[in-house]
Amino acid sequence: MSETVEKIAAHDVAAWLRRHPAFLKQFPDLTLTLVVPRDDGPTASLASYQLEVLRDKNRELSRRLAELAANAQVNERLAVRTHQLTLALMKQTSAADTLRAMAASLEEDFAGDLVRLVLLHPVAGLEQAPWLQVIAADSPALAAFRDCLQDGEPICGRLQPEKNAVLYGERVGEVQSSALLPLPGVGLIAVGSHDANRFYPGMGTLFLRMMGESLGVALTRFAQG
Repeated sequence: MSETVEKIAAHDVAAWLRRHPAFLKQFPDLTLTLVVPRDDGPTASLASYQLEVLRDKNRELSRRLAELAANAQVNERLAVRTHQLTLALMKQTSAADTLRAMAASLEEDFAGDLVRLVLLHPVAGLEQAPWLQVIAADSPALAAFRDCLQDGEPICGRLQPEKNAVLYGERVGEVQSSALLPLPGVGLIAVGSHDANRFYPGMGTLFLRMMGESLGVALTRFAQG
C-alpha cells in the first residue's frame, strides 16, 4: 500500500513540475541537492547535468553547422565549375569541338578518372578518341540503357556489369562507381571513379542535370534543319 501511495505522489510531483517549469527559480538551492542518475553509474547535481546536456547540444549544433558550411563550399565550387563549363561549351564553333570541350572539362575540372561519351549518331569532324563511342540507338549493346535513355534520369553509384562493360571496355576493372547522365536523342555521358564512394545512390544530381542541359543546348546550335 505504501509503495502505491509513494508512486502516485511521485507522479503527482512530476506532473506538477511539468506544469510549473519555473519552480526551481524560486528555490535555486534545490538544483544543487537534486541528483540525476547517469548512464555510467555515478550521479550528478541537476545543475551540472543540465550544463552537460547543453554542452552536448552545442557540440551537435557545431558539428551540423560545420557540415553545412562544408557542403556550401562544395556546392559553390560545383556551381562555379558548371558555369565555366557552360561558357566553354557556348564558345565552341562546331558540334565536334563542343563534345571535346565537354569531355575535357569532365576530366580536368571535375576530376573524372574515366570519362566516356556514347553518341547515338556520328558527329562530323569528331575523330576516334579513347573517351568516344558511336553506337546506334537500336543496337543490342544499348539494351541495358534503354530505360534511362528514355527518361533521362541521372544514375549514381555502382552500375550493372553489362552497363560498365559497354561504357569502359577493357578498363572496366578500374571503375568502382559512376555518374551516368543519359541525354535522350544524343547519347550517354559517364564519369567513372576508382573510388567506390565517389558516386553513390541518393546523392544530388542537380549539377549533372545542369551540365547535361548545357550540352544539349550547345549542340542544338549545330543541328541540321
